[in-house]
Amino acid sequence: MGGHADESSARAAVSVPVGSRRAARLTRPLILAAAIDLVDTEGLGELTMRRLGSVLHVQAMSLYAHVPSREDLLDGMVETVADELYADPDVYLEPRHGWEDYLTRIAHGVRRIALTHPRLFPLVATRPPAAPWVRPPLRSLRWMDSFLSGLVAVGFSDPAAAAIYRSFTSFLLGQLLLDVAGRNIDTSAIVDSAAGLPAGRQTGDRPTAARAPDPLADYPDLRRLEPYLSRDESDAEFEQALDILLSRVGELLDEDPATVSDRVDAGDLGR
Repeated sequence: MGGHADESSARAAVSVPVGSRRAARLTRPLILAAAIDLVDTEGLGELTMRRLGSVLHVQAMSLYAHVPSREDLLDGMVETVADELYADPDVYLEPRHGWEDYLTRIAHGVRRIALTHPRLFPLVATRPPAAPWVRPPLRSLRWMDSFLSGLVAVGFSDPAAAAIYRSFTSFLLGQLLLDVAGRNIDTSAIVDSAAGLPAGRQTGDRPTAARAPDPLADYPDLRRLEPYLSRDESDAEFEQALDILLSRVGELLDEDPATVSDRVDAGDLGR
């Protein structure tokens, strides 16, 4: 989740539904909103600069003044969709009623995004993040900062907060991708990142700056926690998740079948 919250907040005001005949002055938020609507309606495979220009009733080349490449367009779409979490009134930036309520609200908020944009959510899950230790779907540095700071504020240590972030995002990503896959969403177009680009404007052809800005300059807590976040804990996390699953399965071995059935009906199993 990226840092363009202004693009997300502006989306409702500038959304251009596919098929609209209204022409408007081009802006980056307008282009991103139209691209998101196009993917939501027709799928990622239909997203080309030419098709997007047609939706906005402009020449495809005019889009490049606002989105330098299709890669930049995809990044902006991911950031805009992910930042919808900020506008969700049921999601808090900090724990107001304890850590469990906080995590539950975030989980349900991210799931609402995934189910609102099922054709786009796989892209949210697969686009390269700002840093290797940033994990989708909570891929915004701002959200990471508030998430980790909130957990530390309620008593978790720095290593514990980092571990919770990794486990929580792993749970969300796996569960929500399964949710999306269950809706028969075609994700094959995700790998076709160069489609629709004119010659000379291929993937990765972005202007190179002399020196990239420091993405953590405004996030001292993330800077402090970076050593913990950078650790490769994937093997341990897999084993821990498997142990939890096996423990839950083991609980069923001696449990009364009627009780198991009731728990299944209540949705208490398989989560």
